[in-house]
Amino acid sequence: RDLTLILEPGRAIAGNAGILLTRVLYLKRGELKNCVVVDAAMNDLARPSLYGAYHAILPVEERPLQGMVADVVGPICESGDFLAQDRELPALDRGDLLAVMSAGAYGFTMSSNYNSRPRVAEVMVKGGEFWVVRERDTYEDMVRGEKIPAFLLEG
Repeated sequence: RDLTLILEPGRAIAGNAGILLTRVLYLKRGELKNCVVVDAAMNDLARPSLYGAYHAILPVEERPLQGMVADVVGPICESGDFLAQDRELPALDRGDLLAVMSAGAYGFTMSSNYNSRPRVAEVMVKGGEFWVVRERDTYEDMVRGEKIPAFLLEG
């Protein structure tokens, strides 16, 4: 019997190799829920909002875990714009950097320019060196290929 074995081990190989860095924009404390609003969004990493994927979220600067339970959410006005829900987080302030772990698999391929947000840059790190391997999208990148039909330009 002639068999062909096909594997797609992308997540197993690349998943833990990628980290999404995001900055805290502000904290929103509520009676029922706290939110840490960051500059990354569901368009940058769709897995949590799309199918509930878990990604550990850690502060870039180590600190004791004595903050609050909160959702980590993006700035898009959508109920699905979250990276994590009900997470125990250390005390955070505006401007703090957070690392969203295990974001290497499908991060870019599932990303979009939803809400006119440019896709994030991709940076490769080896030891103390780094290289930008994919630049952040520009406005021109987002509208490339779009054409305005002549009838819309007529007065």
